[in-house]
Amino acid sequence: MTDTIALYKLIILYMLNKVDFPLTTAQISEFILDKGYTSYFKLQEVLSEMQDDGLIKPETTYNRTLYHLTENGEETIHFFQDRISPSIQKDIDDFLAEKAYDLKEEVSVKSNYYMNTNHEYDVVCKITEEEQTLIELKLCVPTEKEAESIASNWTKYNQEIYTSLLSKLL
Repeated sequence: MTDTIALYKLIILYMLNKVDFPLTTAQISEFILDKGYTSYFKLQEVLSEMQDDGLIKPETTYNRTLYHLTENGEETIHFFQDRISPSIQKDIDDFLAEKAYDLKEEVSVKSNYYMNTNHEYDVVCKITEEEQTLIELKLCVPTEKEAESIASNWTKYNQEIYTSLLSKLL
């Protein structure tokens, strides 16, 4: 493993260790690519290697992948954090502090769909906060196109739907 690949891995582990929620590929990419550390394709390769090595665990939903730090990943960053320069650590800390609310809100809204045993599609829409489920909505629809539409629209309209349900039910 080259030093630069090791640094990319440590940057990702450091980012995941600094937050109490998973990060999406896009969120990790935003920091690493904006800073010019590497290319998108190299980043994808590094993320794949990290999964294979058991450092991170992916959670795939309808339209994105979220990454969780594993116990092995926690141990690795604990032992090798000093190999990340203080300036890079500061850049990561600043990025996470500046975007903390947006990052957390983005990963708290999840939607996914799958074909059920009746050959219809179950769509699961969820909002979580600190690993506590605020709402979980499961809908059954006849076509994949409808399932995809619901999953996509949940991402856009989840706050309105949640607020509306609460106001109607309370």
